[in-house]
Amino acid sequence: MTAELVRGQNHALDRTRVEIRITAGGPVVAAVTLGDAQGRVPGTEAVAHPGAPRRTGIEVPRQAAAEHRLAVDLGALPDAVHRVSVLLALPTGIGALTTFGAAAPPSVRVTDLDATGLAGYTLTGLGAESAVVAVELYRRAGAWKVRAVGQGYADGLAALLRDQGLPQAAELAAEIEEAVGRGHARAVPAPAPAAAGRPDGHARPQHPAPDTTTPPAADRAAAAPPSASDGHSAHAPAEHGPSGPASAVHGPGPTAPTAEGATPTTPPAGAPVDYRHPKRRATPTPATPTPPVDAPGAPVSPPAPTLPVAGDAAGWSMEERLYNQVWGMFEDLTRSVAAYRSASDFAESRLEQELDTALSDPRNRLGTAADAARAAARDKHAALVTQARAALDRDLAQLAAESEVVEPALPPAFARWDSPVWQAHRSAQERPMALRLGDLHLPEVRDLRIPMLVRLPLERGLWIDCGPDAYAWRGPDPERAYARRELGSALTDGPPDEAELRRLSLETAVALAARMLAVHPAGEFAVQVIDPGGTALPALAPLLETGVLPAAPVPGAQGVATVLEGLTRRVDLVQMAVRSRAADALPPDVDTADQLLIVHDFPHGFDDRAVTRLRYLADEGPAVGVHLLMVADRAQAREYGPVLDPLWRSLLRITPVPDAHLADPWVGHAWTYEPPLAPRGSQVVRQVLGRVAEARRERRS
Repeated sequence: MTAELVRGQNHALDRTRVEIRITAGGPVVAAVTLGDAQGRVPGTEAVAHPGAPRRTGIEVPRQAAAEHRLAVDLGALPDAVHRVSVLLALPTGIGALTTFGAAAPPSVRVTDLDATGLAGYTLTGLGAESAVVAVELYRRAGAWKVRAVGQGYADGLAALLRDQGLPQAAELAAEIEEAVGRGHARAVPAPAPAAAGRPDGHARPQHPAPDTTTPPAADRAAAAPPSASDGHSAHAPAEHGPSGPASAVHGPGPTAPTAEGATPTTPPAGAPVDYRHPKRRATPTPATPTPPVDAPGAPVSPPAPTLPVAGDAAGWSMEERLYNQVWGMFEDLTRSVAAYRSASDFAESRLEQELDTALSDPRNRLGTAADAARAAARDKHAALVTQARAALDRDLAQLAAESEVVEPALPPAFARWDSPVWQAHRSAQERPMALRLGDLHLPEVRDLRIPMLVRLPLERGLWIDCGPDAYAWRGPDPERAYARRELGSALTDGPPDEAELRRLSLETAVALAARMLAVHPAGEFAVQVIDPGGTALPALAPLLETGVLPAAPVPGAQGVATVLEGLTRRVDLVQMAVRSRAADALPPDVDTADQLLIVHDFPHGFDDRAVTRLRYLADEGPAVGVHLLMVADRAQAREYGPVLDPLWRSLLRITPVPDAHLADPWVGHAWTYEPPLAPRGSQVVRQVLGRVAEARRERRS
């Protein structure tokens, strides 16, 4: 299995004869330098390049090309060689690229001789650089390892070679350029033409040009994070992406940059609006020779469609690239559906206007003329709707194909509970950048799910609404049937009863707690529970039986006060330690691990003092690692009056059943949220919690 590296990461090599395969967005020059233990290159004889492609144990290509294969025999290298650096440089006068930031990021793969992948590295984040040290193979304690470097140089190959200690850097760089120029005519096919409206030459799935009759609102549609209908904003992918909602607008005027370091450009007049996410990158379609055209008007084969690739967005690590890709899919779906709805609304208004115009003359209200006018208006309406739906279907097909590729590649923190990644999950080494809270979808396409990701650490608490009065269930019957089928519960045709909602709410809380425990390093995350009535014990069984929750929550007001007092003390002490920069002065009984407090059956067992402490934890806790997860019915807390309104507004409301309560204020979408429950009958949550408990025991020992 290929190890996907990030910048600075290394990976051991278990063999000495390997190939290094390079793929770039345009022609590049590949070279190799052989350095000593300090990484210094003694002279030009230690450099393999197109002018001298063979050195002892090394062979590189003679020409510049978009794909390369380098042969390396580490066992044949001289004993003085401790570092093998793979260099990439942009040739002058070949292709349109002058910087690496203007194309898709280069990708380097280290394989064995039968093409089995050993390690891979995608050089993201390049901008004005024209030469880069991609990877290096280095000798450590008699064994060889590969390290992802990604060190770029804006001054070109000469600066790179000079930095490696080569005295004749400028002369050798000129020799390499001359050798590449000599071999260019016989080796390099013409690069593929750049995609329309894209300065980098690679394209995302193409959105068709909007119909000239489509109102400007369709072109101004932009994505934004959904927010609860009562004013609670939801941390969907759009909220924490690399750019805010305002930067996602692609209307008339300059477009957002398509790659890091690329210069924004203004599309030519009459060009289609580019709805693609500004931070997403695409896998370039391989260049194919253009067939000769013997006569004007000869047919030209359409370009091959772009195949989706997991992790094709910008980012320093695969996790960040997948996160940004999910954010981009969310935006693409938002814009596509917004354009379809806008076009459909325009078709309806145009139909009404044409019917009014046709019938405004009394002489045309009867007879064949009136029938023809009505038929013509309806035909135009049907044509507009059909055209809009065809454009939407093309976009949805591409997004569905991308989802099929991305979903299996997601790490545990982003993956569904039915993903195979959980079967091999072990204790995490570091905290992930985000967490999956559920799925989002729109009614136009029920089968396409967009993961709802929130950044870690959580900036706000969560509230699982178990109140039956909070669900309007105004949706059509298929929506209720969908909920029954997905959850496998005995929901009736009417609203679910309180007992059913409370059971599902507790299952959702346990599933979220298990996910948070699993994706944090062992011992760095803990769960505490407040259950004054003692009614949550059946749902808490996975936490208790695996030992992740040391003991059952103490019922009654005393249990509420004890937990809240301990967490309030922790927040106060950690805040003082942070302000005083004296983290090592904390008392030994203070648990510095992040805490998740699950509050069930609120406000039962809470007095005024307990309510005040709960509000304090909701406001001050997230900054010092104390997070709140409430399973509550807001209607039951009305006895406290408006004093709790700030508490509800500070929490992110989620639901234990699919519910369209997340509103997008920018384009008016009502997103349907689905909770992150495990498949019915699955033991995956209990198995994951068992591994968490085992990792904790190993850490203590």
